[in-house]
Amino acid sequence: MAPFKVNTQKTIALLFGGIGGATLGYMSSRVEYGGHIHSFNVLCSIDSDPVACMNHDLITGEPTSVCMDLFKRWQYTAWHGCAPPPEWQEVTPADLWKAFQYQVPDFLFSSPPCKGLSGLLPNEKAKSDKYQALNYLTVHGLELALRACDEYGGKVPGVIQLENVPRITTRGASLLKQIKKLLIKYGYAVSIRPDHNLGEIGGLGQNRVRFLIMARHETQVPNFIEYPEKKPLRSIGDVLKDLPYPGDVGAGGPLHRLSKLQFKTWMRLALIPAGGDWRDLQTVDYQNLRVMHEPRRGAFEVAAWENTSRTVTSSSGPGQSNGVTSVADPRSQHEDHLPVFRVQPAGGAGDLQSADIANPNLSERSSRHAATYRIVRMHEPAPCVTGTRFGSGALAIADMRVNTKLMPDSYGVQDWEETAKTVRSANRTMQAAAAVADPCIKDRPGRYTDKFRMQDAGLPAATVTGVTDVQSGAQLIADPALGNSPRSGTFGVQDWQETGKTVTGSADVHASAAAIADPRPIPQDTDRGVYMIIAEDGTWHRPLTTYELAMLQCFPAHLPDGRPFQLIGCADAKAREYIGNAVPKDSAMEMGNVVLLALAQAEAGDHFSMSWNEVWVAPEENQPEAMVH
Repeated sequence: MAPFKVNTQKTIALLFGGIGGATLGYMSSRVEYGGHIHSFNVLCSIDSDPVACMNHDLITGEPTSVCMDLFKRWQYTAWHGCAPPPEWQEVTPADLWKAFQYQVPDFLFSSPPCKGLSGLLPNEKAKSDKYQALNYLTVHGLELALRACDEYGGKVPGVIQLENVPRITTRGASLLKQIKKLLIKYGYAVSIRPDHNLGEIGGLGQNRVRFLIMARHETQVPNFIEYPEKKPLRSIGDVLKDLPYPGDVGAGGPLHRLSKLQFKTWMRLALIPAGGDWRDLQTVDYQNLRVMHEPRRGAFEVAAWENTSRTVTSSSGPGQSNGVTSVADPRSQHEDHLPVFRVQPAGGAGDLQSADIANPNLSERSSRHAATYRIVRMHEPAPCVTGTRFGSGALAIADMRVNTKLMPDSYGVQDWEETAKTVRSANRTMQAAAAVADPCIKDRPGRYTDKFRMQDAGLPAATVTGVTDVQSGAQLIADPALGNSPRSGTFGVQDWQETGKTVTGSADVHASAAAIADPRPIPQDTDRGVYMIIAEDGTWHRPLTTYELAMLQCFPAHLPDGRPFQLIGCADAKAREYIGNAVPKDSAMEMGNVVLLALAQAEAGDHFSMSWNEVWVAPEENQPEAMVH
């Protein structure tokens, strides 16, 4: 019989918790030590954004968010450009003590805003009073929390962690000095490093290098905190392959919409090689490239827009007609029916009369981020997910799941009167011309003589039988009584320049003038839509959807209420910002595991243990240089 395990919970409070990525991770942390199973009980997640707080509780399934503005008055004025309203008050240590449910958390996690410290923000803006005020939250939030615990609880948290971007070591060097001095004052041993890869900590599908401070209170936690075991990075394709197809908002939710980009942006994406970025556009020989429309071949023929149509037959419908019933319409911009284009050299096979591609050149400038328009390879880890819009980060992928090259004989039907094609090993109807138009209906004993019989209107009818089926009895007649002519407008094609005809209840191409001679060409450079352009490597270079970015950040595919993952109360651009600012759940879970282990060992009095694992909070260590994304 297995020994009984006691569940023991350690408390955690989060500052600047956002939409709950870190909260989800720490809620998932579990450690077994000394016959106890240790986990975290979340006291609160504090954030100033009410929409972020609302989504935090929606995602985590627990009402632990607290909406609280931690700005000092001068910070509020500098950030908003005006004085706060009369009802606004600065948060006090007493307010935080109430948010902490009147107890000192065992673990305090802080992820203050990093926008002013990130390399994505131009240096001039980063130096402004507005962003300096935002940056000061790194110090002020921590100071408020320590004062609340010390003044009202008589002690401070056993472990404190602060997460931010690596460039804080340069743009926020003075802030880090204040933070280190503050932590040492309260009795903490401090590790400050900018080279933590949350991708390796959590085994993610992205490289996410981050700055982390880990501080342990030497009196409460005299034992070291071990560094999480590094995991191999997954490829971005490993994360995306099992997700709904991009644009399928039914399965992936509203965040799975494809971005409607300008046509010239789609062109640029198609010309950037997988793994490259905007700088590769400078080497593209775009004057010798063309965009060629590539219609499908074989059965269910799709007519070319500029060619004459085949004969319109009476049995009009895909799969039941020997005439053309489909057209390759280059105008469609609907997400469920994408026009397919292909980039190919001008001297290659294909329609050389297609339109020239848009000029892809982007001018060099010092403030342009290196990952602009970057195309991620499907089999490699994704770059760091940021909160910025498309065009500023590596938010595009060379998606290899698009396969438009069928064998020329796929679903081929051979003519009875002609020589058969080569018999191949892949002798299936979908791979070779393995079907034949057979005109023979073999006679056999027992076959009823009236099968498919066509009766003459001038002769007596055959016996009426109980088998009322056109193929089993004489149920057909050559009726000469059809003397009417189709009404005006049947199969009518209207002129683009003229007023449209009356829309009737039978507005169908074979019943009224429900067709149009549409002269519009391939989209213009500034036309927005979703266009599928197959790059020269055979993949579709497309933007990642917001839903896919959330999955790279380890958010759950579905909310606790069963809906696909989504954020409410915000536009898509803001949703991307929330997702990019979040701490990946799997990384937070692994970091929470080592913190739980250290707290459990300290509680058990086990202050020394042998381990192969790296020590996280060493007494002194050489700080590596900052890595900037």
